[in-house]
Amino acid sequence: MPLYHTEDQAMLADTAAGFMAEEGNIAKQLRHWRDRNCKDGFGHGLWKQFAELGFTGMLLDEDDGGLGMGHVEAGIVLEEIGRNLTPSPFLTSSVLAATALRHGGAAIKDRYLPGLIEGESVFAVAIDETAKHRPGRITCRAEKSGNGFRLTGAKSFVIHGASADMLVVAARTSGADEDEDGITLFAVPKDAANMNHDPVRLVDSSMATHTKFDGVELDGDAVIGEVDGGREVLNAMLAAGRIGAAAEGVGVARGAMDMTIDYLKQRKQFGKLIGEFQALQHRASHLYSEVEIARAVTIKAQQLLDEGAESAELMTSVAKAKVAKAAGLAVKEGVQMHGGIGMTDEYDIGLYMKRDRALQEFLGDAYFHANRVAQLSGY
Repeated sequence: MPLYHTEDQAMLADTAAGFMAEEGNIAKQLRHWRDRNCKDGFGHGLWKQFAELGFTGMLLDEDDGGLGMGHVEAGIVLEEIGRNLTPSPFLTSSVLAATALRHGGAAIKDRYLPGLIEGESVFAVAIDETAKHRPGRITCRAEKSGNGFRLTGAKSFVIHGASADMLVVAARTSGADEDEDGITLFAVPKDAANMNHDPVRLVDSSMATHTKFDGVELDGDAVIGEVDGGREVLNAMLAAGRIGAAAEGVGVARGAMDMTIDYLKQRKQFGKLIGEFQALQHRASHLYSEVEIARAVTIKAQQLLDEGAESAELMTSVAKAKVAKAAGLAVKEGVQMHGGIGMTDEYDIGLYMKRDRALQEFLGDAYFHANRVAQLSGY
């Protein structure tokens, strides 16, 4: 498929771009909630507006009340979220959790999907247990208890954990900690007894939690998919989240690049616009090329995921690694070309660097995915 959007996707991009620039911009959302030390880190009113536009149910099947769209369309929204640094639970709720819930039974869908589609509910995913992303090792355990399970363990850096109406938790129901099999996904409601959150504010001002499960009792209906067969669902959820994070990273890169180019056209030094200096022109040209390559590989990975292609897993890691490099370059060049003021809170360019830093770590950094590309390629 060509690495550009169809007519319908272009219309969606225009809608998302206008909405995020108007309602999701930095002054109205990120700075507003950050400066008020908001416990959620995002606005629930904006989340309702996401729902009114149909964004919240994009990846859900039409039979479940969603739009039946794919990762290319979700990526269009995420790119504009990244470009405007719009704080929202879209990635955790409408991409990661929604992908998991698509594999759930009728009871669990009826319980959680309407709230997501209407913008009334926020979901989180609890996967990682250490400072670094290691989904191959799950130590949090769920043991049989009557007709249900008893969940014990801890999860780290659960984005929107304290704000979520439900957490999708990956737990081990059999086998050793690093076994491929023996994983089960659970939908844990926010009011579950013996679940405790320790909230932390991340570098980009978003909120996460370190969450502990001290014998949380769950009934059998909390299982998403099959008992001991959750690795396949987990992998699908991770693929969706990784390419979603890559798409948002492209937006961060493009937002930082656009802001930097505008500054080069306005700032004067020695009586000349600094954009006229050849050295800066070369750096800006190189940056543009890197960002466009990252965007192209992200679109390709989205297309492969939507097709269910065997190479989708490999290309998703290629995209995540490439975007991390390109976005990292974009924010660093942005701060440097702004000069000393680039380090001040008065200018938004520093906020792009902070968001990039958090996104790079989310669901695996460039080194994790470069190693994964090597392994998937037979090395």
